Amino acid sequence: MKYVDEFRDGGLAREAAAAIAREVTRPWTVMEICGGQTHSILKFGLDQLLPEKVRLVHGPGCPVCVTPLEIIDQALAIAARPGVIFCSFGDMLRVPGSREDLLSVKARGGDVRIVYSPLDALRLARENPGREVVFFAVGFETTAPANAMAVHQARVEGLKNFSVLVSHVLVPPAMEAILGSPGNQVQGFLAAGHVCTVMGFQDYEPLASKYRVPIVVTGFEPLDVLQGLLLCLRQLERGEARVENAYGRSVRAEGNPAARRMAGRVFTVVDRKWRGIGLIPRSGWGLAPEYAAFDAARRFGVAEQTAEEPAECISGLVLQGRKKPPECPAFGTRCTPERPLGATMVSSEGACAAYYRYRRETASSISAAS
Repeated sequence: MKYVDEFRDGGLAREAAAAIAREVTRPWTVMEICGGQTHSILKFGLDQLLPEKVRLVHGPGCPVCVTPLEIIDQALAIAARPGVIFCSFGDMLRVPGSREDLLSVKARGGDVRIVYSPLDALRLARENPGREVVFFAVGFETTAPANAMAVHQARVEGLKNFSVLVSHVLVPPAMEAILGSPGNQVQGFLAAGHVCTVMGFQDYEPLASKYRVPIVVTGFEPLDVLQGLLLCLRQLERGEARVENAYGRSVRAEGNPAARRMAGRVFTVVDRKWRGIGLIPRSGWGLAPEYAAFDAARRFGVAEQTAEEPAECISGLVLQGRKKPPECPAFGTRCTPERPLGATMVSSEGACAAYYRYRRETASSISAAS
């Protein structure tokens, strides 16, 4: 496929890996932020092309994975209400809450619908004026502008039966939480190209300077990842620490100004709890005061709901790059995509799901030996 196959060329990938091997003289640990990058690394075996000195760890770049348990429980409580049409992207339906998931609510008769855009939920609100329509607004900065536009349009149209359950998270504060952790081992980052397409990469520059870590913006195809890794390792070897853009075909320093303005108009920065990690100050977006009428958590009285993470699940350590999925005793046995303990196993971008799909036999043997 044109514009895809050229970024999956095996010969060029081996050349990039050889270039990395020539650059590296000592051990380095690099974290890829995005779950899409994690899946690309495992699917195409990129980590197996690298010299032993290069260690890749997987970051918290899966929005489904980091949506806190209490917000999943809030979604379940709202979706079970009579008269509610609960709309969500499909990847949220099997994420486990404290006791069940959205598919279970749907099986019991709840009107839970998969949509492909928040505008689909807006259309349902127009078509069903006698029912409450709720959209599950989850994601990083990438999906926030479209969700913000839906809320803004609902306000313009005066739709009183539309609301959103918001769980938007921001990447730079999560990176700072990892870098500031006493157990941090990350020495460089591959930043997510789709987030930077929207937001740009200027917010990463203070992190690179403060913590002396190189941050390279890159894409998701094999050659994107390898090129980004080469640039990151080159900086590490030279003692440099700056933000570098290896995804110039999509990313500009300022991002998408129109999208940023819309997100900044509808949302305001808030403290946000991340599933498996905990509270990270100023790491999320919530509805701005002038749009508070569209807050589903307040409208349905579930905002104060809390929940405890299952003790057996180590997804928080996986999301911080401190452990890999095979190190979990439950991996592939008590935790599978069909019966997940945590969101990292069920999400299409989750690290545990990637290992289960692409490295299941190897991962299982590692888990048994640990």
